[in-house]
Amino acid sequence: MNKTPRSILVANNHLQHLGGSETYTYTLAEELKKQAFDVEYFTFHKGLVSDRLETDIGVRFMKKRKYDLILANHYTCVNHLRNKGFIIQTCHGIYPELEQPSPHANGYVAISQEVKDHLSQKNLESRIILNGINMDRFKSTAPLCPDVKTVLSLCQSDEANQIIEASCQAVGARLTTLNKFKNPVWHVERMINRADLVIGIGRSAYEAMACGRPVIIFDHRSYFEPCGDGYVKDCLEKSLLKNCSGRAFNKAFSVAEVVREIKKFKMEDGNFFRKFALKKFNIAHNVREYVDYFTHLNQRSSLVGQLSATIKRFFNKPDLEKSYL
Repeated sequence: MNKTPRSILVANNHLQHLGGSETYTYTLAEELKKQAFDVEYFTFHKGLVSDRLETDIGVRFMKKRKYDLILANHYTCVNHLRNKGFIIQTCHGIYPELEQPSPHANGYVAISQEVKDHLSQKNLESRIILNGINMDRFKSTAPLCPDVKTVLSLCQSDEANQIIEASCQAVGARLTTLNKFKNPVWHVERMINRADLVIGIGRSAYEAMACGRPVIIFDHRSYFEPCGDGYVKDCLEKSLLKNCSGRAFNKAFSVAEVVREIKKFKMEDGNFFRKFALKKFNIAHNVREYVDYFTHLNQRSSLVGQLSATIKRFFNKPDLEKSYL
């Protein structure tokens, strides 16, 4: 098997709507294309994001019979594509069913230490590669105000937004909300750049940091209780261990507590978050990590195969068989 993959298939269970794994798949395919790989995509459900893959960057739906490497999200994709090439499954969480590992993958990527620990409990080795962001697209295009004037909530629940709205009223800030289920926006970076402070979790927080926006980690998701890590400038590495999900500190914020976190805002923190994002979330670096991991897995597989063949030859020697008679 080739040690450097050329043909790569990216796969996601669904690409009909906006979401974390969907935009990740788009970003991954986009960067692979930039780095001159032969890229195609697979999904069970086409739609908005798959249309963007085809029209924006010229990535077509799966045509080949075999690929050097398949970068798949979701166990459903791994199971379906298991005979089409060497598969690395990226697991983006520990709770959703689709994020659970398939036994048919050849290797596993964890997007956080929390996910790596989850896979370890299943006796599966993995490599941590953080969620990648297109740092040329997600960048600062507008300066921050000295004090918080506008807050953007990328939370997905009415409960969280009610708390945030009351908090913004208390500090005299204007609130804008974006919910992928209610008012999805493809060019979310434009909305991020209109805000001084962004509230959300996971990939939403990463995109905000890339735009040089300070963030408060907080939301309420259907698979977990409402929780947050707060204004994470001084505890970002710890929050990152659990994908900035809010589970690192797991605080249930009241209105007064969110107000306190908003008041921690400093305009100069925008540069800190941008530099952190460049170091940790740059999709160009992350793609190279995937290729390096593929090479590592293949080398290890080759060594195991050679060792197995040597052992087999050793025990099949005629003179060795006679010596035991």
